[in-house]
Amino acid sequence: MTQHRIYNFNAGPAALPLPVLEEIQASFLDFQGTGMSITEISHRSKPFDAVINDAVGRTQRLLKLGDDHQVLFIQGGASMQFCMIPMNFLGEGDAADYVNTGAWSTKAIKEARIQGKTVNVVASSEDKDFSYIPGNIPFTKDAAFAHITSNNTIKGTQWAEFPDIQTPLVSDMSSDIMSRPFDASRFGLIYAGAQKNIGPAGVCMAIIRKDFLDRTPAGLPAMLKYTTFADKNSMFNTPPCFAIYTLQLVLKWLEETVGGLDKMAAVNQEKADALYGFIDNSDFYRGTAEKESRSRMNVTFRLPSEDLEKRFIETALGEGFGGLKGHRSVGGCRASIYNATGIDAVNALVAFMAEFEKKNA
Repeated sequence: MTQHRIYNFNAGPAALPLPVLEEIQASFLDFQGTGMSITEISHRSKPFDAVINDAVGRTQRLLKLGDDHQVLFIQGGASMQFCMIPMNFLGEGDAADYVNTGAWSTKAIKEARIQGKTVNVVASSEDKDFSYIPGNIPFTKDAAFAHITSNNTIKGTQWAEFPDIQTPLVSDMSSDIMSRPFDASRFGLIYAGAQKNIGPAGVCMAIIRKDFLDRTPAGLPAMLKYTTFADKNSMFNTPPCFAIYTLQLVLKWLEETVGGLDKMAAVNQEKADALYGFIDNSDFYRGTAEKESRSRMNVTFRLPSEDLEKRFIETALGEGFGGLKGHRSVGGCRASIYNATGIDAVNALVAFMAEFEKKNA
C-alpha cells in the first residue's frame, strides 16, 4: 500500500531525497546481489569497502578537496566533536578563538572549557538574542584555530561569507554542509552531523586537514583520537554502516541528479527567496533573524500570538506540512528547507501560509 508522504520541514532528522529512499527500499533485502541487507553485511567486506570509499570520493569531488584533506566518518554526532576538537588540537599553552552565534557554539565553548583549555570568545551575537552573525571580528593572530558554526538551526542565521584569516578555521557545518560551494582549503577541520542535510542520524562526517592530524597527542583514548579513524579509513571498530550507505546515496544524488553544489546552491537560494519574500511582504508573519544574516536552511518566523502559532502548526500538520514548530528553547515557527526539500514543498507552504493569514489575520 502506498502511503502519503507529507511535506517535511523537520530540522533534523530531516527530509531525505525520495530517489534515495526508493533505492534503499529496492535494495534493502538484497544489497547488490549479496543476498543480505546493507544492515547485515560485514563492514570488512568488499561491498562495504566500495560504499565507504565511494562516499569519500564523492565528498572529495563535491567539495573539490585536495590530497591534504581526509574524509572520516565518526559516531557521536557533532556533540562528540565539541570535545574531541580541543582534546586533539589544543596542547599545553595553546588557545583557540570561538565565535558564539547560538546554542551549538555555546555547547562547543563549554566542552572546551570543561577540559581546562584556553578559549577566547572573540565575538558573540548573544546581545541581540543570536539574531545575527557578528562582523569585524578581532581574531587572535596566534590562535591554534578559530571555531565557527556555519549555520544556526535554532535562530535561523548563517555565515554568508567565511572569515578570511590566516588562522585555520574549524567549523560545525551540520546543517548546511553540501548546500553550497565554498573553499574547503581554508579549513583545518569541517564536521557535520549527517541528520540535517546529508543523511540519517548516526554518523558525523569529519573532513580534516592532514597537518591537523599531526597535532593529535598520543595519550588520548583510542576512540577520541582523529588518527584512530584516519589510520583505519573510519573502520577501527564497526562503523554505522547503514548511515554511511544512506549518506553515500545522498552524495550520489547531489553529484549525479542535482549536478553539483553550484546547482544545489541555486535551488536553495530560490527556495529561501520564495519563503522570505512572502514573509517580508506580510503583516502577519515576522522573520526573527536579521536580513543580512538569514539562513538559507532554517527559516524562523513568528505569528502575532503564541495561540495563533499553535493553531498554525496544528492546521499545517493536518494539511500535510510537518516539522514547522520552532525549537523548544525559543518557540515560534521554523521551516527547515534543506537540500532534499524541493521548491514544490516551499511553494505549497507559501500558498498554505497565505491562506492561513487570510483566514486568521
